[in-house]
Amino acid sequence: MRIRTWAVLAAAVALSAGGQVVAAPSGGADPRTIAIREKMFGAENVDHRTGQVRKGVVILSWASVMTYAAAIDGHVVLLDAWVARGEHSGYVPTSADELAQLDPEYVFIGHGHFDHAADAAQVVSESGATLVGTPEHCDQVRAQALEQYADTSVRCVAASPRAAAYGARTNLRLWPGIGLTTVKIVHSGAKAPDPSDRGGLHQPLVPPNDFSVIADHPPAPEDMAHLAAHQADAENGCLVYQFTVGRFRLAWHDTSGPNKEDAPHVYGVLRKLPPSSVEVSSVQGFGQITNGGRDFRLMVEALRPQVLVPGHHDNWLPGLSTRGELYRPYVVDELDRIPARSRPVLQWVDDPGDYLEPMVWSVSDPRWRR
Repeated sequence: MRIRTWAVLAAAVALSAGGQVVAAPSGGADPRTIAIREKMFGAENVDHRTGQVRKGVVILSWASVMTYAAAIDGHVVLLDAWVARGEHSGYVPTSADELAQLDPEYVFIGHGHFDHAADAAQVVSESGATLVGTPEHCDQVRAQALEQYADTSVRCVAASPRAAAYGARTNLRLWPGIGLTTVKIVHSGAKAPDPSDRGGLHQPLVPPNDFSVIADHPPAPEDMAHLAAHQADAENGCLVYQFTVGRFRLAWHDTSGPNKEDAPHVYGVLRKLPPSSVEVSSVQGFGQITNGGRDFRLMVEALRPQVLVPGHHDNWLPGLSTRGELYRPYVVDELDRIPARSRPVLQWVDDPGDYLEPMVWSVSDPRWRR
């Protein structure tokens, strides 16, 4: 385990009543951290002396599946923590080492499956970041950190009650002036075709597989072992996160499940949140064969974003996944079921060309720019 005293000194966390947490930004001047922040957020957005990321904006940098390096009004965090590898190596131009070297303040976990959280233990152990997720996510990552890194110091903020019911809503305050709300939702799953959905029955959403990535980026033995070691990682609950800073609201969720059948009241809870400026959504799911993109579209209708950024649609696990560009026509067709006056702008991202390409929004004027 790497110990970096400058990061430890900057990572003091004060717990206050009601489960609210305020953390000082790390903002270290380690030249490796500065280089990784420039790589992920753009050199123009990072102070080359201190590593501080520009305030007044929200920056997202896609690192595969639903993992994003994010800078929220200058605060550096991770949304999920896994760089896709195992069936291929080197397809994604970053690594778990770089996620840790980014020196995030927090690592937010949407759910605990390997393709979302398999690098969380390494990142929090090596960076000193605080984990945020369900209590069950905390248990899983702490156990992995102890087993893999002999680390007993993992800090965790519970973003929901233990064994919370679907629809449970939790408010957190991790930084002054930035709001955060979580809602527990249903994981992706297959259901019978839904003839009552807007527009009627769906065509199966089954883009063709693309195995060329394996030939072009053959897997390294250590990456194959990493994938095998985390195959059984448990879900441990799924959360939607909505961050509010200034006039900007970012909603992020790493799965879109059949809430309609299993917990229909979840949509009502989400509709009580303020409309989102940007929603980053998983558009792949186990329900896509029977109900196409219905489940992600219903999340869009509940969260009401101005801009939709798709995720979980890259070739992270050939055989189960494919390239993002092959998903695009299906996603466009699904969004066409939303009335034009309510339909978000689709900000498409493709793999691998859009990995680590920073997306920047102003917190005072949330219209898209890049």
